[in-house]
Amino acid sequence: MKKTFKTNRWQMAPLLAGCVGGISLSATAQVSTADFEALKATVLQLSEQVQSLKQTNQISQQVHEQDVRQLKDLQSKLAETQQTAADAEQKSTAAAQAQASTLPRMPLDEATVNHNFQILGDAEVQYANADHQYGSFLLADFAPIFLYRGGDNILFEAGFDFGLQNNAPNSPGYTTTINLSFAQLDYVVNDYLTLCVGDLLLPLGTYSERGAGWLNKIPDNPLAVDALIPGNGIGAELRGALPLGESGKLLNYAIFGVNGPGSADGLGNANSLDLGGNVGIKSNGSTANLHKNPSGGARLAVFLPFKPRYDLEFGVSGQIGEWDNFGTHLWTAGVLDASVHLGPNFEAKGEYILSRFGSDDLGLVRQQGWFAQAGYKLAGLNLELPGVNNLELVGRYESLHDGLGNITDRSTVGYVYYITSALLFEGDYEFIHSNDPAQPATQLILQISYGF
Repeated sequence: MKKTFKTNRWQMAPLLAGCVGGISLSATAQVSTADFEALKATVLQLSEQVQSLKQTNQISQQVHEQDVRQLKDLQSKLAETQQTAADAEQKSTAAAQAQASTLPRMPLDEATVNHNFQILGDAEVQYANADHQYGSFLLADFAPIFLYRGGDNILFEAGFDFGLQNNAPNSPGYTTTINLSFAQLDYVVNDYLTLCVGDLLLPLGTYSERGAGWLNKIPDNPLAVDALIPGNGIGAELRGALPLGESGKLLNYAIFGVNGPGSADGLGNANSLDLGGNVGIKSNGSTANLHKNPSGGARLAVFLPFKPRYDLEFGVSGQIGEWDNFGTHLWTAGVLDASVHLGPNFEAKGEYILSRFGSDDLGLVRQQGWFAQAGYKLAGLNLELPGVNNLELVGRYESLHDGLGNITDRSTVGYVYYITSALLFEGDYEFIHSNDPAQPATQLILQISYGF
């Protein structure tokens, strides 16, 4: 019995194992088929998407190639159009030049003329009361300046002085006087050079060019400027400025040749020297310089800005030439000038002038004079008081030795009240010490001036 049992147990084992394996294989076969079908469906779907992307890419490539061909066509047509336009412009320019050479030049239209033309200037009305003289109101000056720009390089400017004066004794009425202060044509050669011709304001110092009229904060001119150097002259000038580095420093220069001083009566006596009368036209109408050779001069100056509204300028200038009709005597002058600005409220300036000229009666005449003046605007005090911020205090001291025996020293104190930036009410009181008996000891001057 035991042997039979053993035999049956070992015979049943393979059978049981086969049943279990069959069941496992059957389950595995069923899962793999489902997954396979799902995978197959996914692959088919992906294949269709890839095929669709290929078709889309082919279409995009075709569109891109078409765009490139159209762009090349447009570029080619644009180049042809530009060439055609350039040819047309050249033909038009040539035709216009040919027409301009054969037709008379047409004047500028009115709008352009008005745009390029300006009138500037100033006017002053004074009340003066000198020691031992009658006080009087007077029209000190009406000085229009005409400016015209003829293009990028051509400028013209002219200034006039209109005034009134009583007629000669025992003659009723008054006379209107008109003086040509300057009239010059400027040609701008480049940024550093300008050619000026005509009746020039001479750069002997800076007062004649920058201090006349309402620009001067004291109503009358410095004694030495009026007596020792000419304010203008007929001739030609080269002027300009050269930069010194990149900080705003400048080297200013001017070189000029003019008729120079002349003789009031044709003689070489000292009292006949006329600083401004040699204009190249004689009293009989003939055109000639009063002496054989013109005179020449120059100014060289350096401008040094430290920061906005803080600057210093120092210059040296001079002129030399014949003055008498026979050309036997020379007249020379040298000027040192300086100015300084320390902020918006303080400025100071001055000039020192030396002149020499030969004469028939007195030999070599030596002259000298100088002035220094300063101004301070009370706005710099930051006082909140009515009218104070509109007030500037000014002062000047000057001396003149005319070489003919007269010595005059003058001290001036005054003010400038700014009604507006262009309308000024000025006043000064002068103390005069002179061996010339014609000079008053004191003088009061009130002035209203307007710049436009």
